[in-house]
Amino acid sequence: MIKICLADNHPIVHYGIKSYFKDNSEISIVGHAEDYNTLEDILSKKSVDIVILDLDLEGLSSINLIKGMVKDYPSTKIVIFTNLSEQMYAPNALKAGVSAYIHKTSKLEGLASALTKVYGGAVVFSETVKKNLALIGKRNKSERLYRKLSTREIEVLRYLSDGKKNKEIAKILDLNEKTVSTYKLRLLTKLNVTNLVDLVNKAKTLEIV
Repeated sequence: MIKICLADNHPIVHYGIKSYFKDNSEISIVGHAEDYNTLEDILSKKSVDIVILDLDLEGLSSINLIKGMVKDYPSTKIVIFTNLSEQMYAPNALKAGVSAYIHKTSKLEGLASALTKVYGGAVVFSETVKKNLALIGKRNKSERLYRKLSTREIEVLRYLSDGKKNKEIAKILDLNEKTVSTYKLRLLTKLNVTNLVDLVNKAKTLEIV
């Protein structure tokens, strides 16, 4: 029996996945978390084979937290199940040590198959992720600009796009406010824009956020 913990902000996702797997003889959902702190608590107290994790989970402010989970719970695999842009976030998530990246537009049959493969030791990409990763090298120069961004720059850009101020971002990511300003300047330079509005628009055009 594969023991699963589902970590997602949305009750409807918990209900849908729980309903889908309720009669599955191979998969058992042993934990539900609607924020990062709850997920940490579950992992510290229960034996979990796989975490189904949404990158938008409340409290999951940085990819470094995922790296920490991979390190702290080496016997637990992480499967990302999210709506966030695959071409931007899948490579970074996989570098952090997750075992699969599945977009929420995928059918639950695909998620079930990925869980079984991951439990068996495989690393799984959805077909869409494979196509997007393959396209990265074929895009023109302007579209490849985002490849120059570090994981931290991507995180800062995401929060800037959400309308958060430097001070708020610094608090979320546990950084100095001046450091956030430095990341912002780097983003303006790397994406070849001169102001925040154009930066956010460019990020949305490239599906970074």
